[in-house]
Amino acid sequence: MAATKKAVLGPLVGAVDQGTSSTRFLVFNSKTAELLSHHQVEIKQEFPKEGWVEQDPKEILQSVYECIEKTCEKLGQLNIDISNIKAIGVSNQRETTVVWDKLTGEPLYNAVVWLDLRTQSTVEILSKRIPGNNNFVKSLTGGVNGGVHCTDVTNASRTMLFNIHSLDWDKELCDFFGIPMEILPNVRSSSEIYGLMKAGALEGVPISGCLGDQSAALVGQMCFQDGQAKNTYGTGCFLLCNTGRKCVFSEHGLLTTVAYKLGRDKPVYYALEGSVAIAGAVIRWLRDNLGIIKTSEEIEKLAKEVGTSYGCYFVPAFSGLYAPYWEPSARGIICGLTQFTNKCHIAFAALEAVCFQTREILEAMNRDCGIPLRHLQVDGGMTNNKILMQLQADILYIPVVKPSMPETTALGAAMAAGAAEGVAVWSLDPEDLSAVTMERFEPQINAEESEIRYSTWKKAVMKSMGWVTTQYPEIGIP
Repeated sequence: MAATKKAVLGPLVGAVDQGTSSTRFLVFNSKTAELLSHHQVEIKQEFPKEGWVEQDPKEILQSVYECIEKTCEKLGQLNIDISNIKAIGVSNQRETTVVWDKLTGEPLYNAVVWLDLRTQSTVEILSKRIPGNNNFVKSLTGGVNGGVHCTDVTNASRTMLFNIHSLDWDKELCDFFGIPMEILPNVRSSSEIYGLMKAGALEGVPISGCLGDQSAALVGQMCFQDGQAKNTYGTGCFLLCNTGRKCVFSEHGLLTTVAYKLGRDKPVYYALEGSVAIAGAVIRWLRDNLGIIKTSEEIEKLAKEVGTSYGCYFVPAFSGLYAPYWEPSARGIICGLTQFTNKCHIAFAALEAVCFQTREILEAMNRDCGIPLRHLQVDGGMTNNKILMQLQADILYIPVVKPSMPETTALGAAMAAGAAEGVAVWSLDPEDLSAVTMERFEPQINAEESEIRYSTWKKAVMKSMGWVTTQYPEIGIP
């Protein structure tokens, strides 16, 4: 019997998308940007105390290997030769911190997730003295056995230890926080060969792209021009606007960050960012904590049954409020309840909360940039929810534009990896980039109704503030 002929597709590029809620490995055709196959594993979150959020670093690393192996198996079933995978990019949850033993490669403690609030009192103490770190690449390249200890500029810029102008670790900041500079990883560009895979089905394949997840989504949405912006709906919500080669400092509660540096000799680009802590996480909370849904997808069905929150407003400030308020004392509230309110209304209010929070950071972005966005480019798992997307268009009162392939975070990591010097299978020249099919959601309510709903939301936000008084630690900071 003749052997089955393998499909010939040209160079392929893989991407690890290690997020807060799950890990994925995806493989793309570098010439068409088509997603060929993927595998996903959900990651457990632990809440040992109120305000603490942790994950098992070994589980995270194992999930990466599992996703790679399963995806390669699926490619084999499609008769796609995995030897065509020429590079791997890595996109990761930012700010989540793990400290590893340099000699054994073992984590010293659980990963402290970016949502964690345990250091709030420490931050307040440190702030009075004014006049983390993500290196999962290392383990994939061999860990203590010759692994590469490095990160890229987008991840480094989220540590509060990095000078975003000189693109180096900042001695003054490291001294201020008491961090020895010698334990920090080397900082590289977002697109270059860092090392090779040392184990598994893709052993020997170069790892050549590394971006924090939101920067990866900006690249995947092809927001390469000054003023282009995207909003990613994941565990949280993150709106980034490319400000080009200049740093723009916000006067409205946004953060200035590194957008990307796509090559050692390429210029660095910056972005303004607005962050919402709880977006998809509110759906997971309704599933895991309240049990009103069994799967995340059920939220759309419940919301569709009523088509309104019936005056119910949900402020999911589980970890305080992020942009534009930066109010750690806030906590989640559900208000406007009546005897008529049921789980469908609460489900609808949860979706509205994501949209209202997005409007708040979009308005801050418009004020900082001076030119209002005419439409919003969106991506992330939650964008599959059509009710959410229509609500977002109604509440923003501008069109919402969604790519037919929503996995733009992984796509951005793949693009960076494929474009790296020494790989060069993916062109980032504008004329070479594949056209993307978009789905467009237009506002369907009048502007007055949109404003009334938004102003009521703002009242609810005010009621969520001031719930927590910081408890200072018994051992102070010298």
